[in-house]
Amino acid sequence: MSATGYDYLTEFVEETTFYNRMVLSHLLPANYWEPLPHFLQTWLRNYLAGNLLYFISAFLWCFYIYYLKLNVYFPKDSIPTRKAMILQIYVAMKAMPWYTLLPAISEYMIEHGWTKCYSTLDQFNWFLCFVYIAVYLVLVEFMVYWVHKELHDIKFLYNHLHVTHHIYNKQNTLSPFAGLAFHPLDGILQAVPHVIALFIVPIHLITHLSLLFLEGIWTASIHDCIHGNVWPIMGAGYHTIHHTTYKHNYGHYTIWMDWMFGSLRVPLAEEDSFNKKKAK
Repeated sequence: MSATGYDYLTEFVEETTFYNRMVLSHLLPANYWEPLPHFLQTWLRNYLAGNLLYFISAFLWCFYIYYLKLNVYFPKDSIPTRKAMILQIYVAMKAMPWYTLLPAISEYMIEHGWTKCYSTLDQFNWFLCFVYIAVYLVLVEFMVYWVHKELHDIKFLYNHLHVTHHIYNKQNTLSPFAGLAFHPLDGILQAVPHVIALFIVPIHLITHLSLLFLEGIWTASIHDCIHGNVWPIMGAGYHTIHHTTYKHNYGHYTIWMDWMFGSLRVPLAEEDSFNKKKAK
């Protein structure tokens, strides 16, 4: 490897080491994590950060929609019980060590130069950076749609993996805590498109990590049964339909893939609005 290539990869290691120290030094005594190899430090950082993200985002969202109810109409019989939410947390906590292994592996591959990831923004102009982010998101959207659909269509995968998440099939069993209540392999499969995209399109390291962890916030928000009505976002109204029919609205951030491949079902209150937008 050339000196330039070595320096380039060193930038990745230095950046991830900085993130490790920034998180771990504030959460654990130094003697707990400093002796660990770099990869295990990275996994531990992702594990602790993932837990914080999950609990903070889900607790705040539940407090807002179930207790404060500010500008939120939520029928009383649609509010999940505490028992249901505790069970969702239990399932998510069993899977969390495995979920957070994926970003640790993606960072390992990035640090070894196996991907198209880049570490400094001066490698491309800002226009190209945004174009690559857009392409990255389209690829992720496309792949997540098909992974999710196959988890339903292939009965072996559904019965052994995805059914764990679909025990939450009514409004009063869905909550933000259900967002990460998956079989570990199911959750990893639906996040793997983020890693595959690294080999296809250049993306900034912190952008990749941010989008991967944004999954946790996003998936919490689409399990609250409140339809945000922001076209063409795959809001909770669409995703609640997915949990009740099992064969519609497989998309991730948007409804475009479902619209393109014929699996879209629009919440009744929004059908006329959607049809008008599509006709334009």
